[in-house]
Amino acid sequence: MAVVPHRIAVLALDDVVGLDLGTPSQVFGTARTGDLDQLYTVEVCTPGGGPVRSTAGFQVLPEHGLELVEAADTVIVPGIHDGPPMVDGTVDPQVAAALRAAHQRGTRIMSICTGAFVLAAAGLLDGRRATTHWAYADRFRRLHPGVDLDPDVLFLDSEGVLTSAGVAAGIDLCLHVIRTDHGSAVANRSARRCVVPPWRDGGQAQYIERPIPRTAEAGTAATREWARQRLHEPVALRDLAAHARMSVRTFTRHFRSETGLSPAQWLLQQRTDHARLLLETTGLTVDQIARHAGFGTAAALRQHFHHRVGVAPTAYRRTFRRIS
Repeated sequence: MAVVPHRIAVLALDDVVGLDLGTPSQVFGTARTGDLDQLYTVEVCTPGGGPVRSTAGFQVLPEHGLELVEAADTVIVPGIHDGPPMVDGTVDPQVAAALRAAHQRGTRIMSICTGAFVLAAAGLLDGRRATTHWAYADRFRRLHPGVDLDPDVLFLDSEGVLTSAGVAAGIDLCLHVIRTDHGSAVANRSARRCVVPPWRDGGQAQYIERPIPRTAEAGTAATREWARQRLHEPVALRDLAAHARMSVRTFTRHFRSETGLSPAQWLLQQRTDHARLLLETTGLTVDQIARHAGFGTAAALRQHFHHRVGVAPTAYRRTFRRIS
């Protein structure tokens, strides 16, 4: 039976960021079933269907106007570098109305980078957690004090309204959506086709410019890879520091600077992600997965899994084993 692709509308406004505009078609275009059926179609629209300027020195000539938003299953607003949403926190009333109507119909709404300014101007982020590029966080807070802005994360999924941080974080968000819709196996294949990691450690904290330069000491990347190969073992902070040939204090400082997380938080994230993959792709019991992922007991796995993912391991497996 042929798959009916999920229809995505990319809504481009003047001064659209070129990379953000192309990200959805590139990433979602690689998502396919085992029989190579397309899982998504991606089309671009603009207000009135007219051309808009990009920040990359070209104009966007769309094939659709705002009527595409009415027909889409997901609407994505790429980042912009100028215009009313960035200057005074307003947006074309027709654009705002189209986005609000789509959200009320249950359409998934997403933004990449400063596209969050458009969603906020349309009133879709009031009272919600959201993110945008860290460099625009202060401006965003001034224009939209009613939004719970978190500039430290790569993306946020808030009840059908999803926002992402700057530029490449749009790739992370698109892969997250594919993983949510179709499971890790499909998302991982898409990531490989795009030559990017399936997920990135930490958040924006590791990319924020800091006035104090880093020292010339070695980083923690090799130790993180060493730990990933030993998730089934009890790895203590002192073990990580010893592998990196640093004191515990120095290692912890470098680790947080590079990943945005403490070593303990990072290990929990890696173990939970590994448990998700095992739940989706193997027939191992929850007890076995708990041991393989380093949680030790099924009770510990259930506690941490529910906290991070929002559902019990067995419920997660039922959902994603059925989709895959």
